[in-house]
Amino acid sequence: MKTQDFTLIGYGAIGRALHQRLDSLAGVRLSHVVVSPARVQALQAELGQAVVVTDRVPEHTPLVLECAGHSALTGHVLPALASGVECAVLSIGALSEPGLPERLQAAAEQGGTRLHLLAGAIAGIDALSAARLAGLDRVIYTGRKPPAGWRGSPAEQVVELGTLTEPVVILQASAREAARLYPKNANVAATLSLAGLGLDRTEVRLIADPTIDENVHEFEAHGAFGQLQVRLRGKPLADNPKTSALTVLSALRFLHNRVAGLTL
Repeated sequence: MKTQDFTLIGYGAIGRALHQRLDSLAGVRLSHVVVSPARVQALQAELGQAVVVTDRVPEHTPLVLECAGHSALTGHVLPALASGVECAVLSIGALSEPGLPERLQAAAEQGGTRLHLLAGAIAGIDALSAARLAGLDRVIYTGRKPPAGWRGSPAEQVVELGTLTEPVVILQASAREAARLYPKNANVAATLSLAGLGLDRTEVRLIADPTIDENVHEFEAHGAFGQLQVRLRGKPLADNPKTSALTVLSALRFLHNRVAGLTL
């Protein structure tokens, strides 16, 4: 079996969890990790000699997987694509920035390569993008997280998260507005919009819910194909309640499909 080397951009909660699970994937090897210059030395000491830690994407890496946040798309993914490096990204919410999807596509075309947008924490993206081909009328997404999952976000100016006793809607807007205001929480809304009706026509409700201890994602779509309803109760990462564990598994699935003889 041919080994698939790849470079990981970012080594926060998602990157660390992904790295810890790579032993389960035969034929996949993490060769480089890209972090900020201030973190290079300490992380190299932590990871040892099996992985090269750097502050930029290596010139000849065959594949890049991004899990660093929105600034990494412009700082690392755009130039990597333009130089011909195939990339996959998890920070889909960044594509709410006007013009960024077009810039990424142009960079991929310039480099003669491809950019993969990973599904992350939501299910049903394949069905939604297929339904779009026949015409969609409406897509509505509702995201529920425990109050702790909204800390450090604009929700703290909307409600007192520490004293909630019942669910409260903290935002009702378009997917573009949701991704702009809650970039670390609304990747799912952005993913659904890119697969369906677009950022401005996808309806979003974000809810802080003290009655749950999981991240709950729901969406429904209506169109010529019929009606689709998806509800997913995702366990959050233990060290990052803003992120669903399924996000890490989505990246692992992508890497598995790079080396598997049969993919689904």
